[in-house]
Amino acid sequence: MNPRRLTPSMSWLIAFEAAAKHLSFTRAAEELSLTQSVVSRHVQSLEALLEVRLFVRDGRQLRLSEAGAMYLREVRSGLQQIRNASRQVSAYRASGGSINLACLPTFAAMWLMPRLSDFYARHPDTLVHIHARIRPFDMELAGMDAVISGGDSVWPGLVTYPLIQDQLVPVISPALLAKVPLQCPADATAHTLLQVATRPDDWSQWFSAHDIPTATMRPGPQFEMTSHLIQAAVAGIGIALVPSCLVEEERHNGSLLIPFQSPANATLNYDYRLYVTPHRELPSTVVAFKAWLLGMANDSGHRRSF
Repeated sequence: MNPRRLTPSMSWLIAFEAAAKHLSFTRAAEELSLTQSVVSRHVQSLEALLEVRLFVRDGRQLRLSEAGAMYLREVRSGLQQIRNASRQVSAYRASGGSINLACLPTFAAMWLMPRLSDFYARHPDTLVHIHARIRPFDMELAGMDAVISGGDSVWPGLVTYPLIQDQLVPVISPALLAKVPLQCPADATAHTLLQVATRPDDWSQWFSAHDIPTATMRPGPQFEMTSHLIQAAVAGIGIALVPSCLVEEERHNGSLLIPFQSPANATLNYDYRLYVTPHRELPSTVVAFKAWLLGMANDSGHRRSF
């Protein structure tokens, strides 16, 4: 038999792997940014090629057949080898290498970008491709070399490097401060509280930490991006609670102020971490970027002693 006959399309295998992981064509489609019908067709094409059922339905439940479970183990291993090899090869080019970095978009814009020229000065032949990500995702499937994330996000199976230990601080524009005082935590009850969608409980936790009844809160507009939250605070729409490292420029140019310091027992920490895959040997580009990034975090004055 011609071995090419049993060489499936890569898109079929990826669809099968995702469907097997979720036991749902719909959720597999969401992960792969495809339609449910496309995922279903890919799996059907694979089953037709192999002449075996990979999934069976028990009522409304989808499960792997015995053959499907065996095939998944082999396919998952094979795809992992291909991804690992592709990542290692893509890290090199004739004049250097490249890094695919997934990063919280506001951290990338407000903290990383102002410092990135220093990395290029030290490593002129390495390109850093930055991909905005807010929520956890499959790092291997997305082809990322490293991730910078923060808060309570969980990235199982990855190697973690503490990057920045920061604090959430209230910020206010000078114009708004002149109209509505904010001299102590209790004064926050007189202000519109700007919120970020990915951290909806920040203000209630801050109020509780300062022994202020949450019933006195005045919730304001919510933003998906922290950068939009910061700009709303600059515009005087309300006050924001943000990691201090994200408003370094605004504090420097005077467009935002931190009106007071919270007591040590009332501070809310917000941590940033670097994540990489647990390979024995990381590409030299990733090793260099990791060393540079940790050095920059240390030099920035934010503690890394988690």
